[in-house]
Amino acid sequence: MYNGREEKAEKRIWLSSPTMHGDELKYMTEAFETNWMSTVGANINEVERLVAEKVGCRYAVALSCGTAALHLATRLAGERLYGSHPAHMGSLAGHKVFCSDLTFDATINPVAYEGGEAVFIDTEYDTWNMDPAALEKAFGIYPEVKLVVAAHLYGTPGKIDELRAVAKAHGALIVEDAAESFGATYKGQQTGRFGDFNAISFNGNKIITGSAGGMFLTDSQKDADKVRKWSTQSRENAPWYQHEEIGYNYRMSNVIAGVIRGQMPYLEEHIAQKKAIWERYRDGFAGLPVHMNPIDFENSCPNYWLSCMIIDENAMCPMERNDTESVFTPQHGKSCPTEILNALAAVNAEGRPIWKPMHMQPVYRKHDFVTRDGLRRGNRENDPAGKTERITDVGRDIFHRGLCLPSDNKMTAEEQDKVIAVVRDCFA
Repeated sequence: MYNGREEKAEKRIWLSSPTMHGDELKYMTEAFETNWMSTVGANINEVERLVAEKVGCRYAVALSCGTAALHLATRLAGERLYGSHPAHMGSLAGHKVFCSDLTFDATINPVAYEGGEAVFIDTEYDTWNMDPAALEKAFGIYPEVKLVVAAHLYGTPGKIDELRAVAKAHGALIVEDAAESFGATYKGQQTGRFGDFNAISFNGNKIITGSAGGMFLTDSQKDADKVRKWSTQSRENAPWYQHEEIGYNYRMSNVIAGVIRGQMPYLEEHIAQKKAIWERYRDGFAGLPVHMNPIDFENSCPNYWLSCMIIDENAMCPMERNDTESVFTPQHGKSCPTEILNALAAVNAEGRPIWKPMHMQPVYRKHDFVTRDGLRRGNRENDPAGKTERITDVGRDIFHRGLCLPSDNKMTAEEQDKVIAVVRDCFA
């Protein structure tokens, strides 16, 4: 039996690191040699064209990061719904917004930037994304809400048709956070074009990376022009620097765009490699009381960005978490995310807990949270681990029992076999 708690791996097995091919350096060097090192240049123009063509939208605006794309999408949605506000308030000032609960906080923070108040919508087990039934319940509680911010977790599309139908029935717009799902499809269409306002990311660990960078995606020239203007400090068409509204320094660098430009031809190759990793884990864990992160094969094809697993409830050993630490009690034949992550770290392999739900985050604990069973008023200051909340909180349950496995597409089959052996050993 493989003793993963004692043996040390010779090299790091990464969660998801950049995979470079060579063309990236060619386009970066071209930017350097032509002295186009700023936020204009051929690389930016070409990346915008390539991404718009891939996603199937008319316009793509290259920005400094996915969070910037989400911020400007959220600001645009707020102004569309409620009109412009004084600069110190934000476009969503005084308004609630329904948001995915199980996600990275970059999905949510732009709502706060714009003065809005996030109300978190619970997750469903089928895709680990926003639950349409919980969203419908939320509109029954807050019928005045007119904006939904929905993310596709770990590269798997959510229940897009159902979410759109609920939003449409209540006259609400959607910001689609496709930061993790570039290249994934739902009913044959690319994610990043299903919302009224859409964003993707090229962060260093994404399936296509520029080390940084993001895109705002739209079919509206007016929206694209507005975002492009805001991202360049809202400079007016004047012979001097004229500013009539608040802007941001959010434009993508031509150097970063060169990296993305060199990456783009390899998107489908990266997806195929990530898919093979997910399938090897699925097969390698056969017989264990675990399941891989779910995929709605009937409607979607994910990009398999991260391979994750969830432990069957009856196979969990006792585990407790607070805001900074996690402890567990070993039990024969059982395990938990903390034990597995510790065992992976012992062989120099990088795993990660599932995103901690937003309603459990210290910064957002006072915000309301809606499950398909109803409303939980936000007041969790003295309950950091969420112990008083029922296990029917799906996002909390996935966070409690799940973890992200090493998913680097440069990981060899032998290295992945080592990871699989470590996991199996935790249940031995």
